[in-house]
Amino acid sequence: MDYIFNILDQLLISTQDTFSYIFRILPAMVDGTKVTLMMFFATIALSLPLGLLLSLGRISRFRLLNSAIGVYIWLFRGTPLMLQLLFVYFGLPIIPVIGEVLVLTAFQAALLAFVLNYAAYFAEIFRGGIQSIERGQYEGAKALGMTYAQMMRRIILPQVIKRVLPPVSNETITLVKDTSLIYVLAMNDLLRTARGLVQRDFSLTPFIVAGVFYLLMTFVLTKIFARLEKRYAVYDE
Repeated sequence: MDYIFNILDQLLISTQDTFSYIFRILPAMVDGTKVTLMMFFATIALSLPLGLLLSLGRISRFRLLNSAIGVYIWLFRGTPLMLQLLFVYFGLPIIPVIGEVLVLTAFQAALLAFVLNYAAYFAEIFRGGIQSIERGQYEGAKALGMTYAQMMRRIILPQVIKRVLPPVSNETITLVKDTSLIYVLAMNDLLRTARGLVQRDFSLTPFIVAGVFYLLMTFVLTKIFARLEKRYAVYDE
């Protein structure tokens, strides 16, 4: 019995030490999470409208615009996001003229790469959603005397939003995890903070805490998109 009690005492002490350590590193982890969330929200705020504009250009009748956007989408979907990050941060400054005019901080360079990358994915998602709407609805809107802008705002886009919510949800959740790539630019995001603590303290606990943080963020996003899908389900009726 004494042996069992000794083991329980050691486990209790170990658990107390672990929780004490977690509380000590939480401020640093929270600071890293702020950087991650800043990158996430800024990317979403800029890439979604840009993706919508690109999708409209992609289905336009102007061949030059259509082709140019097609090449852009092919380029950014066909190359790794990390390569794009490194090129924007290290490559653009050494290009003549561009490097002299475009001076970016690490955050600005990362944001530019993320927005250009995710706008390409969102453009294809929106294009597919717009082209999935039955042709008769376009003709009906024209028969009612609606302009192109009115037709898109009142009839087409509400249905498109419903149809693209699942793929947009997947891309948004992927974005949360992709923000960890900014550590290559020496930005103190959640993952870089966790890695620094692991190297300093020789403990894997910061990685576990970082994993919990990422899981919480994706859980919240999943719930938000589930409610949005339920809200827009009216357009299926």
